[in-house]
Amino acid sequence: MEEKKLITGGEFLVKETSPDDIFIPEELDEEQRMIGESCKDFLETEVFPVVDRIDAQEEGLMRSLLEKSGELGLLGITIPEEYDGFGQNFITAMYSSEVLGAGYSYAVAYSCHTGIGTLPILYYGNEEQRAKYVSKLATGELIGAYCLTEPGAGSDANSGTTKAVLSEDGKHYIVNGAKMWITNAGFADVFTVFAKIDNDRVLSAFILERDYEGITFNPEEKKLGIKGSSTRQVFFNDVKVPVENMLGKRGEGFRIALNILHMGRIKLGANVIGSAKKAIDQSVQYANERKQFNCLISQFGAIKHKLAEQVIQTFATECSVYRASKALDNAITHSVANGDDKGRDTMEAFNQFAVEAAAMKVFGSEALDYVVDEGVQIHGGMGYSAEMFIDKGYRDSRINRIFEGTNEINRLLLVDSVLKKGAKKVLPVMELAEKAFEEVKAMNGIPAPAEGWIEEKDQYVANQKKVVLMLLKAASEKFNRTLVTEQEILSNISDCIIQVYVAESVVLRLKKMEAMKGEEACKIYRDMADVFVYDAAARIAKFARDATYSFAYGEVRDLLEKGINNFTWVAGVNVKEARRRIADQLIDENKYCF
Repeated sequence: MEEKKLITGGEFLVKETSPDDIFIPEELDEEQRMIGESCKDFLETEVFPVVDRIDAQEEGLMRSLLEKSGELGLLGITIPEEYDGFGQNFITAMYSSEVLGAGYSYAVAYSCHTGIGTLPILYYGNEEQRAKYVSKLATGELIGAYCLTEPGAGSDANSGTTKAVLSEDGKHYIVNGAKMWITNAGFADVFTVFAKIDNDRVLSAFILERDYEGITFNPEEKKLGIKGSSTRQVFFNDVKVPVENMLGKRGEGFRIALNILHMGRIKLGANVIGSAKKAIDQSVQYANERKQFNCLISQFGAIKHKLAEQVIQTFATECSVYRASKALDNAITHSVANGDDKGRDTMEAFNQFAVEAAAMKVFGSEALDYVVDEGVQIHGGMGYSAEMFIDKGYRDSRINRIFEGTNEINRLLLVDSVLKKGAKKVLPVMELAEKAFEEVKAMNGIPAPAEGWIEEKDQYVANQKKVVLMLLKAASEKFNRTLVTEQEILSNISDCIIQVYVAESVVLRLKKMEAMKGEEACKIYRDMADVFVYDAAARIAKFARDATYSFAYGEVRDLLEKGINNFTWVAGVNVKEARRRIADQLIDENKYCF
């Protein structure tokens, strides 16, 4: 039997994806659901009852919660069994991240420890480093943190000035510098620290322990949200780090940082799903209790619109995140099986999916911002009161558009990754763009819609991809190497790519659900797909026109305009009734039930 070709990152733009190649939450197995239930139980019994104490940063509380998480195995879900973990796959890690994402500041501490606090050592450490640190990180005996950002080096991480110099006896690196916005800094035991050795242009990475002489900390930062998350500046003054604590190779730090960030971005996409579902529960439950004009506000059309759109944005995020997770899981399995360094091969898989990771980070964080903002609005004046948890969700949400690289940086990274894969012929971007231009030249009007509801949605998504490809080709030819400076245009194209990926993910999940459950059982999901694809077409048309009018003239502009008009056309949808059906199901269940 011929081996199935592995999906590569960004391939969705140039190739149709089969529903068989994606994962949907309906496929979670019994063990995965049990892990999810353990995570939910932990939040209900250990976190939610003490949320106010967490936000007050009660001494020792967050650390004790992480230690309890370790005792239950929640810190080691994907850690190999030889290091006292459960050895679960990436999809399971994403599901646990989703569930625990509802945990406000605890979710931040947990994600930092299990992600950037542990995985650099697991994936890039040598056997001695793994043996010394990873098991204790997996069980909660040690807590991890990650020191990359500096006062003068945020998104431009490689501009950091923290220095490491080899001691005269060759036994230590002497580290000097400062890091800021370091999550878990108030109680972490182990720090992955990035610094430049001598006059190197690129970073190296080191493992430092809290009790090393010369490490000091500023007081806790006061923040808009995630108030319970420990965030401090960390200073290194002639800190002696044993040479055996270099993580990876000299000069490999920047690659470590980038690959860990790719992982963090897609996991953030999972985190926000849990936060969004929590906010939707709060929204609908309040709407089902609050009366105005002798009527529950959940019966008002304007409120139903908000509730339904909260659901659609969250459902769309979920479709996309688990689709990307499956592709990554496959890539990790393939890379590890065919490589000679399990850790580096795993992280290289994340590098291959930089496009999807950035897309999920941007779309998910902005979807959550919509959900919590409308959650406050549904609560009315009570939403502005600190008495209600929606206030906490609203404030905590805002950091997600800054975490793991700002959304602006991620938009630019996304489109740059597609262009680089096109230039290297990994993806036939320019070849398919040329075919799209030729198709537009021959057009005499809007393409006839396909027969059948699913076939029609497939056609819309396929056409929208052609708009993206045409823009990529036209902008590349116009600006050549200076395209990198045209950030507004690149962001427009990036937004088109994100909308295409999410729209296709929604349709793919629906196809797979209908194959499992039948069309009748999935009618409400057709409503979601109808509304999302209809709205995405309008958004893509707007972003594409903004880009086109910013650089194209003459025949190129005419062809782009014609392509946008024809390729973003979709049939009308009664969005009012579709949203009302979605909202009514939510209202009847009084919780997120999709």
